[in-house]
Amino acid sequence: MSRHDPGPAFRALHQSGNPFILANAWDRGSAKMLAALGAQALATSSGAHAFTLGHPDMGTLSRDEALSHAADLVSATSLPVSGDFENGFGEAPEICAETVRLACEAGLERICRETNAPINALAAGPYTSKSRAEFASIGIARISLGAALARLTHRAIHDTGKAMFEGGDFSTLGNALPASVTDPLLLSIPDADLD
Repeated sequence: MSRHDPGPAFRALHQSGNPFILANAWDRGSAKMLAALGAQALATSSGAHAFTLGHPDMGTLSRDEALSHAADLVSATSLPVSGDFENGFGEAPEICAETVRLACEAGLERICRETNAPINALAAGPYTSKSRAEFASIGIARISLGAALARLTHRAIHDTGKAMFEGGDFSTLGNALPASVTDPLLLSIPDADLD
């Protein structure tokens, strides 16, 4: 099976002073929705993926789980996908090199090899108060979301759950996006053609 090579498109997105948003997805649905909303590239998030499996962030995923997750996101859209592989799943250089090789096989190809080291910012914590224009003014080329978008989703679950289970209040469910909004977004992005 041959795959299209997203390396050139991904590399071209990295423009100092004109940052693109690297949208970290956690499943096929979030990948398709982010693509439909205008994301130019996607990334895995070890934290967001760990949350979907009921694990905390930082070192709770196996390399096989992370690679399978990356391959799943690659197949969801035709956008370039960058992988978050924490410490390469090993301290020894040969283990990290094996992780990179396996990541390429999972569909993250030439991106790692062909991209010059960009200046990357993480839009999380205190940096969420900064605008894209502010990041651009200091030469940032890429703005990553990390697990922040997934954590925002978990905030909605947490706050709504507490309201329901502690106070019997279902009113926040009235803020949910209707299927008439989400379904077209999910259907507008076909799965990636990997042949």
